[in-house]
This record gives sequence, structure tokens and C-alpha cells, in this order.
Amino acid sequence: MAGVAGGVVFGVAMGLVGTLPSVAQIVRSDSPAVGFVLHMAIASFLGAGFGVLVSHQRVRVGETLLWGLLYGVFWWFLGAQTLLPILAGRALAWDLAGAGRVFPSLIGHLFYGGVTAVVFVALRRGAVAPPRPRLGTLARGAAAGVIAAGVLYLVADVMAGAELNRLAVIGVLVGAGYPALFGTRSERSGPALIRGAVYGFLIWVLDLTLLPVLDGGSPSWSRDAAAASVPDLPPSVLLGAGVAVVFGWLGGLSRLLFADDVRAVHREAPGGWGLRALGHGALAGLAGGVLFTAVLAAVGALPRVAQIMGSAATGTGLVLNLLIALVIGVSYAVLFRRCSFDVISGIGWGACYGFFWWMLGPLTLLPALTGATPRFDPATIAVNFPALVGHLAYGAALGGTYYLLEARANPWWLTRNQAESERVLALRDQTLGSAPALWGLTVLIALTVPLLVTS
Repeated sequence: MAGVAGGVVFGVAMGLVGTLPSVAQIVRSDSPAVGFVLHMAIASFLGAGFGVLVSHQRVRVGETLLWGLLYGVFWWFLGAQTLLPILAGRALAWDLAGAGRVFPSLIGHLFYGGVTAVVFVALRRGAVAPPRPRLGTLARGAAAGVIAAGVLYLVADVMAGAELNRLAVIGVLVGAGYPALFGTRSERSGPALIRGAVYGFLIWVLDLTLLPVLDGGSPSWSRDAAAASVPDLPPSVLLGAGVAVVFGWLGGLSRLLFADDVRAVHREAPGGWGLRALGHGALAGLAGGVLFTAVLAAVGALPRVAQIMGSAATGTGLVLNLLIALVIGVSYAVLFRRCSFDVISGIGWGACYGFFWWMLGPLTLLPALTGATPRFDPATIAVNFPALVGHLAYGAALGGTYYLLEARANPWWLTRNQAESERVLALRDQTLGSAPALWGLTVLIALTVPLLVTS
């Protein structure tokens, strides 16, 4: 039933765009009626598959929505780009040009997966009904949105030229929407940052859809229209990440000031776990920095890094890049401590963090530190694409190495069996949540970049 609802939305939206795929070609027919019936049958079948996939997951709107979005993307790869051409007797086009031709279908599959997930949660018995956000929670989200938008405007200048009143409205809407969608369940700042980055990507997709419709047109789902909106993608991702982190910090501040929860008391001296975590983060950052430096050296980008110090020497860029890698590794230890429970989860969180730093570093802070204005046009993003590869490799090495170092330092008060039991329970909680979906969706955003900036 949820798949049928998603299929209706998918079909109507693709019809508005004018690129509704003719699935009737599968049965060698050109009848619109046959195509509609076959489309709805496929949508229902895929909805049943989604139900099987998430049958053991925690049924919450925000987390199930992320799984639905990832499910839709999976079927865009397997369906629109693979099975549909094969069944219709056409050759496969697994290249950027072929993916660009079916880019509207990617947005459509995102909507299919999202609607299917939301309807599934609404129909399923025993689903955990999300508590209605209180006025104070929405106000905290709005405040987080205004703070995050203000920081981006004043510090990074990524929203230069935006009117302050319009910027405040955007911050309020995006900030209040975050707790309305994901609730108020507390989590560490690292996972919240990644969740917020994906939330920012969804905001960008909604801009491509709703704003043109409100202006009396059709959704801007074509590859060219999406490429024209690429300058809005990095600010949206950074704004979403900032909203999530600030929202969590404001909640932690209120609990610190107005709550007395004995569960929050640390059983180990802060100096003990803090120094050890920072040391592990520094070592893991250096491990990832070696891979990152190799990528930058291969494309000759080290002199650009050296411009931060007013130099153009390759050696200066190498040393400075390793120092930056070390600092980012320390920040990873602060944000993601005790968030990885096996090597795969470590690589997942690390790669996501590397992607975030590609948005924040080469595209935003590096131009600002070298005296330039951050620009997010397709040409600038295309030039920085090698740095995206380097940041993903850096993040994967950082996350995996940090987990291996952290796993060797169990708290002294726990026996090995107790530590393993807590690790398994925490891993189960993470897997039943939306962490794997966040990793997959972040990879999707990274794959979307070359698709939109390559002519």
C-alpha cells in the first residue's frame, strides 16, 4: 500500500516534469494505460520489498524516511539505469551522459522512496508515533537555524549577497523543520552533523521542486536546471549540518542548566578519556593525511594549500596539509568518540566526515583564508573534484584507524566481556537506526557532484 502511494506521487511528479518513463516498452507496448498499470504494479512490488527491508528497523518517521530515500536511489541505479534498458531492448549507458539523461528520474525515485517510507510508518501497527514537537523545541530549532545561517553569512560568507531578512526566514524554517522531522532524540555531535548534512541536501532537492511549482511552473528536475542550482548545494549542506549541531548543543546546554541526570556523570576523569581520545584522533588524522597528501601531490594541488601561509612551495603545502589533517583528526575524536563499533561503521562515519570537510574546506575556508571569496559555481566545484576524492579517502582512513585505536582502550572499570557486550548492544542500536542509510546517502551526494558539474 505504501508503494502504491509512492508510485502515484512518482508518476504525477514525472508527468509534470514531462519525462515520465514509458515502462510499457517492457511488454513492447506504447499504450499509456498499459504503462500506468505496469508502473503501479512495479511500485507496489517495490513497496513490498521495502517493507521486508525495514521490518526489523525502528519505525520512526525520520529514520525510516532516510531508509526510504536510500531505497529509492538504489532502484534508480538498478531500475532506471540497468533493468529498464535491458528489458526494453536498449543498450546500457553506464556513463555520466547516460546518468544525466535520467537525472529527473533520480529525483523522482527520491520522492518515491520518501513517500513510501512515510506512508509505511503511518500504516504499520506498533509504529512509534513521533511526539509532537513542543513550541519550545521548535523555537530551539528556529534559534539553531538563525545561528547557523548567521555564522555562514558572517564567517564563511557563503551566503554573500543574501538579504538579512530573507536569510533569517530561511534559518527559522530550516531550523524548525529539523526537530519536526527527526524529533528530539539526543545523539553525539558527529552523527548529528552527518544527519544535518543529508537534511541540507533534502532542502536543496525541495528547492528544485517546490519553488518552481509555487512560481507556476514545473519542478526543475532536469540535469541542466539542477546544474544551474549547484551553487545552492554546498550552502544548503553546510546550513543543515550547522542546524543539527547547534540544535544538539542548545539541548545539551539546557539539560546542563536545568536537569539533574545522574546518568550523565562520567565514571572516568575527563583528563583520562579526553587526552587519550585526542591522541588517537591525531594519529588517525595523520594516517588519513598521508593518503590525502598522495592525492593532492598527484594532481599538483599542494602549492594551493601552501597559499594559506603566503607561499607556493610544494614542501610547505605538504607539511601544512598534514597539520590540517591532524587537527581534523582531533576534531573527529571529539565529535565521533564511541560512535564506531566496527571497522565498517568507522569507515562510514569517517568518509561522511571527509565529505563534509570537502564542502567546508576547499570550497569555503580555503578561499577565505587565501583572500578570495568562496564560489560554488560548477567550474569551481569541477576544479576541486580531485580534492573530493582525497577527502573521501582521508575520511575513510581516519574513521577506520580511529576505531582500531579506540577499540584497544576499553574503560578500565569494564571486563573484556562487559566491554564486548556493550559494544554489541551499541552496534545493534546503530544498525537498527539510520546510520547505514546516512552513509549511503552521503555517498549519493558525493556521486551527484561530478554528474552536475561535468559538461
